[in-house]
Amino acid sequence: METPKIFESEYRFCLILWEHEPVKSRELVRLCRERLGWKSSTTYTVIKRLSERGVIQNEDTIVTSLISQEEAQAAEIDDLVDKRFGGSLPAFLAAFTKRRDLSDKEIAEIRAMIDGENK
Repeated sequence: METPKIFESEYRFCLILWEHEPVKSRELVRLCRERLGWKSSTTYTVIKRLSERGVIQNEDTIVTSLISQEEAQAAEIDDLVDKRFGGSLPAFLAAFTKRRDLSDKEIAEIRAMIDGENK
């Protein structure tokens, strides 16, 4: 199953949800007002849209995610690599590492991930 697209403002909403779930929709309204400056109607609209797309569910005013933060992040990276780097992960990594110095620890972590994938 393909992970539904989560747009930037929706992602900020999801960060709040992931931190507090399961959470009553009324509490989400309060949190979004405090953290994002949203009106209650905005929060309820986002809840409805994300529910319709299968990102979250709202049952009996209790909101929970159907997509984890890790799944959302992975889908966003996949989309970026496909759109900007022709699907080439090596091209993405080359561009990424040219703009940022990796510490020895980060390099070791990346090597360990690669070695773990290939075994």
